[in-house]
Amino acid sequence: MNLRKAAGALGAFVADVRLDRAMESDALFADIRGGLLEHEVLFFRDQAITPQTLRAFAARFGEVEGHPAYPVVPGTQDVQILESTKEKPSKIEAWHTDMTFRERPPAFTILHGQVIPPYGGDTLFASMTAAFDALSAAYKELLAGLTATHDFSHGFKESLAEPGGYERLKGAIADNPPVTHPVIRTHPETGKKAIYVNSLFTTRVNELTAAESRAVLDFLFEHLVTEEFTVRLGWQPQTVVIWDNRATQHKPVNDFFPQHRKHHRVTVVGDRPR
Repeated sequence: MNLRKAAGALGAFVADVRLDRAMESDALFADIRGGLLEHEVLFFRDQAITPQTLRAFAARFGEVEGHPAYPVVPGTQDVQILESTKEKPSKIEAWHTDMTFRERPPAFTILHGQVIPPYGGDTLFASMTAAFDALSAAYKELLAGLTATHDFSHGFKESLAEPGGYERLKGAIADNPPVTHPVIRTHPETGKKAIYVNSLFTTRVNELTAAESRAVLDFLFEHLVTEEFTVRLGWQPQTVVIWDNRATQHKPVNDFFPQHRKHHRVTVVGDRPR
């Protein structure tokens, strides 16, 4: 497998690999998984695969799960459609780790580009292991043992404020009450430590006063997107991206409106963060 690093902290482009063939080769899949654990996000160009193949490939990583707020590709139960149009532009603009409002947030996310605007619409990724490593020993000690609350309602507050938004999402709110995760988690496969709060879903640090919590979160939200911890992907049609949610955050750049952008997404259930 031919890997080319995309940036210093994380990310690599994978050449000469077809993901449909990875379904048939245990050795190739093992190389892909190993590369993902090392580089935290992998980029594959020219992957003309069906949603069913995308889902089957994701299932090699573990149990596939759906999302309570997104529609799915017809004929599938959990291949999500992430789409932004002139009539319904995307509202997710904050840095985040996927679905941390779950007790067991996704370990991996796989995104397949379907409709890519001729300009704009890049995605940024940041390494939470690099962000942790850059903290001082004193600040690491401060964060050790702290926990934070993650809330579905906070992440989808713009959608909830729309006419009919609450009615559409009230079932998801009931099924996803706020959860608690450690501020610093340990990756279950690599043993690396990573910052595990994000501006989309994290509402407070539980052991601190409200003012202390706000100060810590404000610092971390700014620190974790330091340019040296990031990589930027320019999308092309049929690009597939796989990232490790236990070690990264990402942010869509919504600079393409009113153009059309569409992706298919599959998420793989992870462990309970520790």
